[in-house]
Amino acid sequence: MSSPRHLLLVDDDADLLQLLSLRLTANGYRVTGVASAEAAQAQLAMDLPALVISDIRLPGKDGLALFDEIRAQYPALPVILLTAHGTIPDAVDATTRGAFAYLTKPYDAKILLAKIEQALSLTAAVDGDADEEAWREELISRSPRMAEVLSEARLVAVSDASILIRGESGTGKELLARAIHRASRRAKASFIAVNCAAIPEQLLESELFGHVKGAFTGAVEHRKGLFQAADGGTLFLDEIGDMPLPLQVKLLRVLQERTVRPVGSNDSTTVDVRILSATHRNLDAAMADGSFREDLYYRLNVVTLALPLLVERREDIALLANHFLQAIADRYQKKLNGFAPDALEMLMMASWPGNVRQLYNVVEQVCALSTAPLIPAALVQRALRVPALEVLRYADAKQRFERDYLIQLLKLTDGNVTDAARLADRNRTEFYRLLQKNGLDPRLFRGDEEDVAVERQE
Repeated sequence: MSSPRHLLLVDDDADLLQLLSLRLTANGYRVTGVASAEAAQAQLAMDLPALVISDIRLPGKDGLALFDEIRAQYPALPVILLTAHGTIPDAVDATTRGAFAYLTKPYDAKILLAKIEQALSLTAAVDGDADEEAWREELISRSPRMAEVLSEARLVAVSDASILIRGESGTGKELLARAIHRASRRAKASFIAVNCAAIPEQLLESELFGHVKGAFTGAVEHRKGLFQAADGGTLFLDEIGDMPLPLQVKLLRVLQERTVRPVGSNDSTTVDVRILSATHRNLDAAMADGSFREDLYYRLNVVTLALPLLVERREDIALLANHFLQAIADRYQKKLNGFAPDALEMLMMASWPGNVRQLYNVVEQVCALSTAPLIPAALVQRALRVPALEVLRYADAKQRFERDYLIQLLKLTDGNVTDAARLADRNRTEFYRLLQKNGLDPRLFRGDEEDVAVERQE
C-alpha cells in the first residue's frame, strides 16, 4: 500500500489552516501546516512535499515571493495559490509563470480537492511509473543537485560507455554504479564490485583476471577472475586511483583487446564487460606525479559523474535519516516513530565529513540506544560527538546574543539606562522591557560591583 501524498499548507490564518488540514487529512493526505513563507522554506529543506498550497498574503515574505523561490529551487513542485479578490491579478500573473492554479477565498472544498488530485496526477505522469524509478531505488533523494546527476546517469546507462564516478568517501559511488547497471541493457547479467585498495597487489591480479593451477604457491586449482565472472554484465572497479602501476598496464590491455589472460596461462579468453570505476582521489594530480597512467585514465573516463557531498544536498538529510531509521528499526524490531524536532534540526546543522555513510552510522547508533519511540536530541548529539554548547537552536542563540549585548551596553554606560537605550537606538521604555525579559538589573552595573547580572526574582 502506497504512503499518503504529503501536502504543505501555508496560511497565517490559524483557524483556516486547521480546518483545511483536517479536511485534507480526512481525504487521505499527509499534511504539514505553517504560518509563514520563512517557515515554509525551512520545511521544504527538511521534507519536500508533493504539493504546496499557499495564501498570497502572508506576514513578512508574501506567497508570491515564496512561489518564485519554489520555482527556482524545485521547478517540478506544483503550487496552488489561495487569493482574496484584491490579489487576483497577482495570482493570474503567477499562473502564467508556472503556478498550477489559484482559488479565490472563500473557496469551494470540492474544487480544491479536484485541483489537488489533478496536480498530483500530472506530477505522477511526469515522474513516470514506479518501475521507471526502480533503477535508482537505493538512491534516496529529492535534491536538485542529485537530480542532475541521476538524470545524466540514466542517459549514459543505455550505452556501453565506461563511466568514472567521482566523489568523496561515503557519497554513494557504488550505489550509483549499481543503479546505472540496473538501468542498462546488461541489467539481467551480473554486477560485480571490487575495491582495488582493499586487496594486496599480489592477489589483485589473480582476483581480476583469474589463474591456472600451479601459477603460484597456493594456486591448487583453476580459478576464473572477476572479468570472466562479469561477462555480459558490469564490473565496478572502486578506488581505481589506488591500483598499482603494473596492474594498470594489464588492465589497459584488457580494455583495449577485450580479452583476459589468467595468471600462469598462455591462452586468452574473450570477455564482454562494461567497466564502471570510481575514486575519491584527484586523478589529475595522480597523472601529474606519475602514479596513474594517462592512457588508462582516458579509457575509463569516457563519461564522468560527480556525486555531491551530503552538505551540498542538505534537503536530503531529513529524508535519508527517516528512511534509515525505519529500515534499521525494522531490523532491530524496535518501534521508532521518528526524530524529535530539535534532533532533526541537529542532523540538518551537522557538517557530515563522512557524508551519507556517516549519517547511516549515526542513525544506527541512535536507533540502538533509543528507549523511546521519538529519537531525542541528546542521542543525536552523542552520536555526532558534538559539545552541547556548539549546538544551539536559532531561538536560543538569538536569546543568548541579546542578553550578552545588553550586558555589554550596561557595562559600557555604568548602568545608565538612558545612555544604553540611546546606544541601542531604542526608547527607554522598550529598553527596560528588554532588561526585564533578560533578568538584568541596571543597578548592579553601577559602581564597582563584580556581579553584573542576576536572574529576575519572581
